[in-house]
Amino acid sequence: MTPSRLCVTLTAATTAELRTRRDQVIDADLVELRLDTVADPSAAGALAGRKKPVIVTCRPKGQGGHFAGSEDERRAILSDALALGADYVDIEWRGSCADLIERTGGRRVVLSHHDFQGVPRDLDDIAHAMLASGTEVVKLAVMASRLGDCVRLRAVGRHAGAPMSLIAMGEAGLPSRVLAGWMGSCWTYTGDGVAPGQLSERTMHDEFRFRRIGSRTGIYGVIGRPVAHSVSPAMHNAAFRATSLDAVYLPLAAADFNDFQAFAAAAGMAGVSVTAPFKVNAFESADECDAVTRRSQSVNTLRRDGSRWLGMNSDVPGFLAPLESAMRLAGTRATILGAGGASRSVAIALASAGVRVSVSARREDQAHSVAALTGAQVAAWPPDPAGWDLLVNATPVGTLPGIDASPLPQNYPFNPRGLVYDLVYNPTVTRMLALAERAGCRTIGGLDMLVAQAQAQFEWWTGHRPSERVMRDAALARLTGHVAASPERTP
Repeated sequence: MTPSRLCVTLTAATTAELRTRRDQVIDADLVELRLDTVADPSAAGALAGRKKPVIVTCRPKGQGGHFAGSEDERRAILSDALALGADYVDIEWRGSCADLIERTGGRRVVLSHHDFQGVPRDLDDIAHAMLASGTEVVKLAVMASRLGDCVRLRAVGRHAGAPMSLIAMGEAGLPSRVLAGWMGSCWTYTGDGVAPGQLSERTMHDEFRFRRIGSRTGIYGVIGRPVAHSVSPAMHNAAFRATSLDAVYLPLAAADFNDFQAFAAAAGMAGVSVTAPFKVNAFESADECDAVTRRSQSVNTLRRDGSRWLGMNSDVPGFLAPLESAMRLAGTRATILGAGGASRSVAIALASAGVRVSVSARREDQAHSVAALTGAQVAAWPPDPAGWDLLVNATPVGTLPGIDASPLPQNYPFNPRGLVYDLVYNPTVTRMLALAERAGCRTIGGLDMLVAQAQAQFEWWTGHRPSERVMRDAALARLTGHVAASPERTP
């Protein structure tokens, strides 16, 4: 994996503010100064007293930027930047500033092309034409709709013979930014979110530990659709950091399961967490699973073993872990609300612990399907409060933004001697849990299960048991917005 540099993109209202922000950048190899975003663009003002290498960019509105002046004014700004010794200027391919390339012989020029609609069919031809210009660096950014677009873009640069910055924009393109060395990029961009999917400096450094990613770094991730909301990257990356393991964990927005499989093979992934809607696909594709996982017919964790993938369902031990310290399970009566994928894992987990299980769902046929997995009973909807000691919400009702909703009627008479367990983890205290606590019930929130199942995944992959506190703190930080990607704005 070729080492890649980090370029921090900066925007501002004025040139003076841009210069101030430039001087505050610490951990970057280059700084991109977006003069198209300032009201008084001045190359001299932006470059004065600089201590780090800079790229001067003045992107016109027609190319996704913000510069509203004339082309002559824009050309003059970029020409001044070159004359004043800017390390690089960014010039759009097929734009009106091609004469600047001729003037410098391509030196100190980043020739860029952005396609915000997708990946052009003639991507190879575009790259070939740009490379033929002889500029020092070629930047190629395309909008990704699948992980495979990262793989295709990477192939373009593998035999380029010249420095390229290869960026797949959008959620599916995130691996191209974090794994810039694997992509073959001479540098990747971070900082102000001037392009879809661009990550903040904090996320790149603190969560993904960009500087530490190398050829031996283990690549892990979570696949789902959608996946941007997942807190798993925060938890697992925090655990990798705490255990000093050379690994990184990415959110992977796969278009379908085949898309993930192709990307995993190209990137040499070591393991992956699986969320909706791919758990059944993962089960069907796994070369080997344990007995509990086979019974659930659902895989939420895959581990590479040579050319094979091993499958495991960490939802089962993850669900039981908080319960086992809260109550004696054998002989307990439990009612599960809902009959989706989560209900299947919960039913199997409870049955394995000797619990008498019943399933309550609005659609009785689905309840029977889940109950049949373990020989459980089907209960009425809503369930009789006298019929359970443990009530488990395995539906998504109550999840942000629908925080005022509960799967049960608002006047449901909870059993005050029972325990209520809600698998929803965002918010950490749901409407259902609040009502149950008010009725005198003991409660367990979904964050407990989320952390426990993540611990099981991590240990299965690495052989190291991660700290519960480290993972919980990371999850809470993500849920409260302390570590987040930059907001996406028009490039």
